[in-house]
Amino acid sequence: MNTYTTPLRRAAGIAGCSLVALSLTAPLAGTAHATGVLAGTLIENTATATYQTGAGTGSVTSNKVTVKVDELLDVAVATLSTAPATANSQPAVLIYSVTNSGNGPEAFNLAANPKISGNAFDGTIKSVVLDSNNNGVYDPGVDTVLTAGALATPVLAPDKSVKVFILVALPADAADAETSQVRLTATAQTGTGTPGTSFAGKGEGGGDAVVGLTTASDNSLAALIASLAKISLTKSASILDPFGTAKPVPGAVVTYSLAAKVPGSGSLEGLHVIDTIPEGTSYVPGSLKLDAAALTDGADSDAGTGGASGIDVTLGKISSGTTKTVVFAVKIN
Repeated sequence: MNTYTTPLRRAAGIAGCSLVALSLTAPLAGTAHATGVLAGTLIENTATATYQTGAGTGSVTSNKVTVKVDELLDVAVATLSTAPATANSQPAVLIYSVTNSGNGPEAFNLAANPKISGNAFDGTIKSVVLDSNNNGVYDPGVDTVLTAGALATPVLAPDKSVKVFILVALPADAADAETSQVRLTATAQTGTGTPGTSFAGKGEGGGDAVVGLTTASDNSLAALIASLAKISLTKSASILDPFGTAKPVPGAVVTYSLAAKVPGSGSLEGLHVIDTIPEGTSYVPGSLKLDAAALTDGADSDAGTGGASGIDVTLGKISSGTTKTVVFAVKIN
């Protein structure tokens, strides 16, 4: 309460009026947020004047002044991926958060841009996904995949956030260990512009919507790294003839060695080493080996098969820096 002690005197009609006290009262307007008073809140205010006269005391109340709080449009986008996400045969999953930093409920349009200056390659946006169960982990079949033309958050209450996943695939020309960035931009559906731009009647409760300091648009970059692997297959042969020398004569045994080497930082899946039996030779039963371990010729629980038509050894998923060696033998007819 503000009290003014300066005497207030009327020019005529109230002789003896000596002192007037003014008091300002304001009801509690609402719960305060980081964004300020909620949009649509009514701030009401009245004033009271008390006074003394020769005959006693009195008071008078002013009219009520009501101000409806306009909606402030603001948004914050942040990257939650602390390190570059790995992309290989599967897309990289980039994680962002979008927060309504305004004071009214608002939905935000989303745009993902993989064409960033300085990128070693430009990824391919496969999908934009909302974290439906809010666990911070991309769950295929559970989280909500947004469709083209409808890339937007749900309506967010003030100070509320939603996590957004962007799935990014590698282009064909990406090389191992190259990096790239993707920008996620969120803009208020009500509108954007320079701070102070107003949209009449578009705010919560029928008030105006006013663009805040963020221009009602924000963005953030997240990085991905290509994790690729290639394979080199080197074949060599050694010969042992019936005379103990290395002449390729009938009856000599030719032992083939196939070295599958996987360079790079990624891995290969579903890798098979296949070879046919050359014409003029016959497969030597029981000669098939993987990394010096013997394999049976039949189709059973181990990794290989061998016979008259050739050999087939399943290597499965092979990590980078690995070399697998397959050996088998044939006899020159």
